[in-house]
Amino acid sequence: MGGAGYSRIEIPDTVILIGPKHAGHGEAVAVMTEGTWSMPMGDIPIDRELAEAICEETVMAKQDSSAHQFEHSLETQLPFLQYFKKGFQIVPICLMRMKISSCKELSEGIVRAVTRLDKPVLLVASSDMTHYESHDRAGIKDRMAITCIQKRDPLGLFETVQSEKITMCGVNPVTVMLYCSESLGAKEAELVKYMTSGEVSGDMEKVVGYAGLIIK
Repeated sequence: MGGAGYSRIEIPDTVILIGPKHAGHGEAVAVMTEGTWSMPMGDIPIDRELAEAICEETVMAKQDSSAHQFEHSLETQLPFLQYFKKGFQIVPICLMRMKISSCKELSEGIVRAVTRLDKPVLLVASSDMTHYESHDRAGIKDRMAITCIQKRDPLGLFETVQSEKITMCGVNPVTVMLYCSESLGAKEAELVKYMTSGEVSGDMEKVVGYAGLIIK
């Protein structure tokens, strides 16, 4: 769903990438503050100024490159970004599972950093939706989560994912993003596209759901 979403927006020179931590290495909120990510379509530098500002604005965010060494949730977004935008910087942030209060606290630090530096940024929250349920069941569960995102309701999303046992790996990153977008003045949310892996593979019994949404 990445291509469908990115094709609809203007990508600025800095992109904050927030994703879940699958491997569990490093700090709970790990920010890579310097260096370059090497991709087949070219190298992508880190926006050191903004990355360090986020760490300065909230004690939750820690400078940590080790947490990113074996994580894939952010790099999967980069080919789409590179296709639609040349010459941008990133701020990579990966998160362990955390409470809703921590999601809000982190968002406040990110917003303070963005506001202080006064530069346009794109916030990208990376997540798969339901994992390894049937196509029909995944669609039902994922629509519940998508409805919360469309309402720009971070608490509703967080609680719905828990109560309905939705295996959405990036619920924390999306919750943080929603809190950030609210503080930065977002007024609407649009579902661009939803599909499951079964619509490509043909296996409708064990699918993964994917959704692309734009908050603005």
